[in-house]
Amino acid sequence: MRVWLKRIGYVFGAVVALVVIAVSAVYGMSEMRFRRTYSVPMATVAVSDDSATLARGQHITTAISGCTECHGQGLGGGVMVDAAPLGRLVAPNLTPGDGGLGAILTPEIIERALRHGVGPDGRALRVMPAQDFQYMSDEDTRAVVSYVRHLAPVNNVLAPTNLMLLPRALMLANKMPLLPAEEIGESQKSMSVPFGPTVEYGDYLSLISGCRGCHGPQLSGGKIAAGDPSWGPAVNLTRAGNLGKWTEAEFVKTIRTGVRPDGIALKSPMPWKRLRNMTDDELHAIWLYLQSVPPRAFGNH
Repeated sequence: MRVWLKRIGYVFGAVVALVVIAVSAVYGMSEMRFRRTYSVPMATVAVSDDSATLARGQHITTAISGCTECHGQGLGGGVMVDAAPLGRLVAPNLTPGDGGLGAILTPEIIERALRHGVGPDGRALRVMPAQDFQYMSDEDTRAVVSYVRHLAPVNNVLAPTNLMLLPRALMLANKMPLLPAEEIGESQKSMSVPFGPTVEYGDYLSLISGCRGCHGPQLSGGKIAAGDPSWGPAVNLTRAGNLGKWTEAEFVKTIRTGVRPDGIALKSPMPWKRLRNMTDDELHAIWLYLQSVPPRAFGNH
């Protein structure tokens, strides 16, 4: 009996040791990626005090690119996740208020964060959607930078981000893209598209508003990469899907109200409450672009 107990003890000890080693390896390898620094050239951005520029910057952050969805109203920061097994994921306070980063956010640092996903310390920002914002035009980038530099102070002291084992392991397994900067690097993909109700401008808006993050690179829908399983698949936005049966008026009404023509409410994470604040011309441009996309079978092809 004692022999068997010893054997069980050895096996249990070996399992515990393997678990400790595995957990340590996950934390060690993930920390190496978190602590890696990126050498991204600083772009010169001229801050404007012009009211039209500031209004455009506010419109982009609230209606198009959705900065407020993570950083909160007034960009005063917010907690995106704070629960096991993920841990705590915080979008920092970008204002000059207590707990804010406003004092260190130079125009160049803001631009690098937007279009490269790299923070003031040269490390990759976590879950910063720079993979979408990298396409932002110089004019719109200047508007966003100017708006951020003119934010009213918000006093909001937040605890730092602290990710647990699960998201770290998923990142290492390439199942959760936490660090977009790893893919962007020093590449510069900013676009220059004249504002207007055109297919080209609709394509631009679909990029910087993050449509492809859920609906896939070809907008044909399917499983959302690294998405919450409760969300379900993203719909096919090409003319092969239900959108091909809608009129433009039905499309606009769906975005404005969050209810499809068949009476079914749009589900999370579809950000219709943000997109409904787009102008008529912006929604018209997106509609024109979606109508121009070749029909594709459902499934992120």
